[in-house]
Amino acid sequence: MTLTTVKWSIDDYHRMIAAGILAERQVELLNGEIVEMSPEGEPHAYCSDEAGEYLIYLLGNQAKVRQAKPITLPDSNSEPEPDIAIVQRLGRDYREHHPYPENIFWLIEYSDSSLNKDLEVKTKTYAAAGIPEYWVINLRTMQMIVFRVATEAGYQSKEILTQGNIKPLAFPDILISIKQLLGE
Repeated sequence: MTLTTVKWSIDDYHRMIAAGILAERQVELLNGEIVEMSPEGEPHAYCSDEAGEYLIYLLGNQAKVRQAKPITLPDSNSEPEPDIAIVQRLGRDYREHHPYPENIFWLIEYSDSSLNKDLEVKTKTYAAAGIPEYWVINLRTMQMIVFRVATEAGYQSKEILTQGNIKPLAFPDILISIKQLLGE
């Protein structure tokens, strides 16, 4: 007997949300599969919240900092909820749709129990969608892994940082403290 799994479309996923089927679940849509999201521990909640406030302060009106909100990646049937998404300021447009890849400057995930998913599945999904930059904060090792140069096959550049500053590709005039993002 052959097992066949069902791949869900973004429209299917939205219908399930509207019908209340997923109301009591913490899930996201990744590559057509509905995946449980890990609960946030204290370090995760603290660091991602502090980083969000810090980035809002640094970026001002240049970008919108969305915390734990969905983004839509139509080509992969994905609607993940990154911890932080730095996106274009489109105002009321986001009442009609979540940010699409062309609206996203970069994404940040804080990872502990979700580290494998964030480094493997999400890295490939985000790169294939053309997200120019993806940062993973490894809460186990207190390192920031920076992925850049998105291709269909994945990111071509990977750098591990623990200190100093970084300039995001979209805003090369802004210096972001690594220690601040690590919650130190």
